[in-house]
Amino acid sequence: MATQAPESLQFEHRELSDALQKAASAAGKTGQAARDVLDVLAPHILAEQEYAMPPLSEIARIARGEIRPDMERYIQKTEAFKAELPHMLEEHKLIVTALRRLMQAAAEEKQQGAAQFAQKLIHHAQLEEEVLYPAAILVGEYLRLKMAGNVSGE
Repeated sequence: MATQAPESLQFEHRELSDALQKAASAAGKTGQAARDVLDVLAPHILAEQEYAMPPLSEIARIARGEIRPDMERYIQKTEAFKAELPHMLEEHKLIVTALRRLMQAAAEEKQQGAAQFAQKLIHHAQLEEEVLYPAAILVGEYLRLKMAGNVSGE
């Protein structure tokens, strides 16, 4: 059975989560702004784990041509992800707005680490929108074609 997300993404998500938890434990405006980020980020993370990460866990195998019949489940997973994607992109806007508030609060309170973390998470959201989400969708699209016998290279 595949992991829920590629190990590299699991590591990055843990690192970002740890930094956010640290910022949220701070007093003052920085801590409150970080807790506000957590409030908007938590449901988004659940959606990513449900829709985007499972197909991405198989992308390296698929690129190596290791297609298995059980991978068919990712076709439905990516269809659900495509339906959920507009909502997830709206959540990104809310998350980025909250992160900009965190950056501002951290700058005012001279919490350089929190400000840097917020900027890093903004870039991560951009990476998701530009690369990871489209890749997750392409996994399902490719599998649909491959399993229908419409892709060469078998």
